[in-house]
Amino acid sequence: MSSPSKRREMDLMKLMMSDYKVEMINDGMQEFYVHFHGPAESPYHGGVWKIKVELPDAYPYKSPSIGFINKMYHPNVDEISGSVCLDVINQTWSPMFVMIAGFETISTDLTNVFEVFLPQLLLYPNPSDPLNGEAAALMMRDRTAYEQRVKEYCQKYAKPEDVGAVPEEKSSDEELSEVEYDSDDEAMAGPVDP
Repeated sequence: MSSPSKRREMDLMKLMMSDYKVEMINDGMQEFYVHFHGPAESPYHGGVWKIKVELPDAYPYKSPSIGFINKMYHPNVDEISGSVCLDVINQTWSPMFVMIAGFETISTDLTNVFEVFLPQLLLYPNPSDPLNGEAAALMMRDRTAYEQRVKEYCQKYAKPEDVGAVPEEKSSDEELSEVEYDSDDEAMAGPVDP
C-alpha cells in the first residue's frame, strides 16, 4: 500500500479532476474548499455550499474533517461552526480500497465524501444524534415545517453567489497590510533638517 502522503495526493488529484470546484488553502494539500450542490429530490436541492476539508496527518487512516462554511440547517451539522458530526463521518470512513468480484475497485476517498457521504447525510438526517438540537426536534415533530426551514436556509444562505461571497479567514499579516497608512514621507519621517 502507498504511503499516506501519496494517498493524500492521489485522492486530492482525483477530486480536482472530478466535476467539483476545489480551492486550495495556502500551499499545502491538507486544507481546501469544495463547492457542493444539494442532492436532487431533497429539500437541499438548488443549494450550493462551500465545504472546508481538512486532512489530518494520519489521512487516510483517520477521516477528514468536514465543515460547511455557509449556513446549513440540518440535525447533524452544527449551525454555528458548520462542523459535521464526527460519529457520522467515522461510521462510513475506511482507508481501504475494496475489490468487488475482482474487477472493480471502490474506495472511501475524498470524491466519495462528496458523491456518497454528504448526499446521504442530507437525504437521511439522524435526529437521534444531533449537533443542531432545534433542527432535530423540528424534524421529529413536524417534517413538513423542517423541510420548509431547510428550503428557507437554502434560499437565504446557499445560493451560488453565496459560495463565492463567503469571506475567508485572514492572517494577521494580511489584516495589517490592509490598514490605511498616511504615505506622506514627512509625516512618517518627520520634517527634514535644514
